[in-house]
Amino acid sequence: MSEHFDLAVVGGGVLGLAHALAAARSGRRVVVFDREARANGASARMPGVVSVTGQPAGAAWRRARRSRDIWAEVAAKAAVRVEQEGLAIVARRPESAAVLQSFLATDMAEGCQFYPAEQARALFPEFKGEMTGVFWSPHELRVEARPAMAKIAAWLSEAHGVAFRWETAVTAIEGGRLVTSRGPVVAEATVVCAGDDFRTLYADRLAGQSLTRAKAHMLRVRYDDGFEAPGVVASDLSLPRLPGFADLPETEALLARLEAEQPEHLAHGVALVAAQSADGSLVVGASRAFDATPDPFQPQSVDDLILDELAAVVGKRPKQVLSRWTGTYAFSAERPVLLDAPAPNVRVALAASGAGASAAFALGEETIADLFG
Repeated sequence: MSEHFDLAVVGGGVLGLAHALAAARSGRRVVVFDREARANGASARMPGVVSVTGQPAGAAWRRARRSRDIWAEVAAKAAVRVEQEGLAIVARRPESAAVLQSFLATDMAEGCQFYPAEQARALFPEFKGEMTGVFWSPHELRVEARPAMAKIAAWLSEAHGVAFRWETAVTAIEGGRLVTSRGPVVAEATVVCAGDDFRTLYADRLAGQSLTRAKAHMLRVRYDDGFEAPGVVASDLSLPRLPGFADLPETEALLARLEAEQPEHLAHGVALVAAQSADGSLVVGASRAFDATPDPFQPQSVDDLILDELAAVVGKRPKQVLSRWTGTYAFSAERPVLLDAPAPNVRVALAASGAGASAAFALGEETIADLFG
């Protein structure tokens, strides 16, 4: 006899967990499937930053604010340590200072501040490279991604009765019946949160959504003489990558200067993000390369570009590289979030461009409300 649930979620990453939470809170019986033994995709490999500032204006920004608030609540209940709060963007050039100051005039800048160089050096002595100022956002939070996924899944199981079927692939959805590698399951509704797997479920529909896959280099480093970050750290290179800044007219001049001074960084999609862990080490990234099948290799030359940018902000390169890895994720130049309805009782939810952690919990609420009313 087939098991029966109100909602089946395909994918045990942050987006899948967020949908499971929203459904469980509304009293639904939920099952989550994942072909791996644990969350092992972008949700576990990225820096774990829940970003608000820099998200696209409008619905995406509001969704990020809501997700951030739910993250704080879930972290407390699931025993997930919030490693850092806030985001410091170091402006190394006058052009980036102009972008950041322009952002302060938008509705999205509530609670944010820009500190000119002299004041910034007093407030942020950790930043020893050349700079024209520091932008501070209080909205971001950061968790250790890999253990956070495991702890949230355990909490959903224990506190909300969510069933998990790890090492179980869903190969087809036929009305209310899911065909899985461990036998059929019946569910009133299904949400597919399969990350950058565009080929297993609804491949024909996803093929028309201008999606590709992106690969990022990540490193964990340590400074021998210690380093204490004030929050998550970014630099000029991040601004053209973040739509909330990229859409400002001042960004054109910044991008022209970056193309003249750091063309290799731009060619490899390097945008600095550095986040500190409880043991003092830093998770540092990231590059971006596009390919339908990203290769698993991590050239030292790209890692060096990331470390060079870190050194330009901090004043020196770390001597210890503790580990290196790559992560892959879905990318779309057109939208940070895709929500499709291939059937009345099925939704495909996909966070593109690395927006998963920032959009997940709000998107889960929206999708469950849409499915169940």
